[in-house]
Amino acid sequence: MDAAFTEEQDEIRRTLRTLLRERCGPDEVKAAVQTAPGYDEALWRQLARTLGLPGLALPSAYGGVGCGVAELALACEETGHVLLPSPLLATTVFAAPLVAAVGTEAQRAELLPRIAEGALTAALAVPGRALPEALGLVGARDGAWAGGGRAGGVQARPDSGGGARWRLYGQVEQVLGGHSAELLLVAARAGGYTRGRTLLFLVPAGADGLVRTRLTALDATRPQARIELRNVPAELLGVDDGGSGSGDGVAEALAAVGTAAAAVLAAEAVGAADAALARTVDYVRAREQFGRPIGSFQAVKHRLADVYVAVQAARSAAYYAAWAASQGGAEGTDAAPGGAQGTDAAVAGGLALAQALEAQRMAAAEAVQLHGGIGFTWEHEAHLYFKRAASDELLFGPVHRLRARAAEREGLFGATDRAPYGGHDGRGGNGGYGGRGGNDGPDKRARRDGRDGRDGRDGPRKAVTV
Repeated sequence: MDAAFTEEQDEIRRTLRTLLRERCGPDEVKAAVQTAPGYDEALWRQLARTLGLPGLALPSAYGGVGCGVAELALACEETGHVLLPSPLLATTVFAAPLVAAVGTEAQRAELLPRIAEGALTAALAVPGRALPEALGLVGARDGAWAGGGRAGGVQARPDSGGGARWRLYGQVEQVLGGHSAELLLVAARAGGYTRGRTLLFLVPAGADGLVRTRLTALDATRPQARIELRNVPAELLGVDDGGSGSGDGVAEALAAVGTAAAAVLAAEAVGAADAALARTVDYVRAREQFGRPIGSFQAVKHRLADVYVAVQAARSAAYYAAWAASQGGAEGTDAAPGGAQGTDAAVAGGLALAQALEAQRMAAAEAVQLHGGIGFTWEHEAHLYFKRAASDELLFGPVHRLRARAAEREGLFGATDRAPYGGHDGRGGNGGYGGRGGNDGPDKRARRDGRDGRDGRDGPRKAVTV
């Protein structure tokens, strides 16, 4: 691994940082989220025209810049630094790679150039508030997130009028950028129970029967929407095998997108955490108490030092995850989701995201605390970083599930370790009937007899099963 950035990567970071400092201060962010689309459309067009940001990671054959995940992660670190409200995450990180991976050549030729030039925004709609499950960040990839015919899912059936059109029914909550996106990628179940499969569908913003409602989100810089589909006509993304194939194409594409998205989200969280830390350091240098800056007190120094270490560690993890994903984590034989390189990139992405979310939460909490009374007010920007930290963990976490999924990918847990409540063979989380680790504790005979391993007087304990 070469840890040094190329001249092109440094230029991307430098140009974007300069532009965002001029156009995206705290006041501009607060004003942008109050608009109908939830972001500054003029700034978005400028980012597309100046840097080609929407198509940064798209192939040059479709009008993109032709860079990779590493460059996109560097760009998102800068956007996270200023909490830029934009369609970048929904369009460039989630939707565009799915069109490139699943869509037909005609669909790619029609949609990707428009996305690359910033003329088309898109959003991914996944049922059941299950975006991290669908992207393979948490939980097993078993397709349960798609509904499978149960309430809360989106159902698809072929249009009775014939042709290649479909009809969608259902509702999706918490769609990032869904209220303003000009194109929706909707994950839906088709085929019922007998030949059930998850497919992706293209739904234009003006489709009949489509109702979109902007929700009041914890983090206003990440606008969310409720999508209601009432007999909505839709176009299938890609080709349907009718249930005769493996049915894993969409799941594998989503998992590959999740690998890259985890690295990008980690870099974005690192940018936000670094900005919160920098603002806090500036404040404690200027704020005086007892005739001296509060930053000179040892307790304050220690707290900020802990945040600094956490942010730097998260940055290193995010950079490595972006490098691993750019090495072909979604391409080639070994790079497929089940291959060696794909698994390594997925594990690195999940762990980097978990570490970055923790660092972001820590930096935001300390920013509010060390700013004192002003840090709790709406007038100060500290609350923006605190809300971003809380919202990100709700949307893409939680942290312990990200780490559990990474451990499962690495094969650290056997089948018995995944028993209900984290136990072994249904015996609870301690691995035995009251001891620390099954029959490996200090009193093996006591546990074999069903007594507590510490004093042997608590009697037999029942196994917990579900």
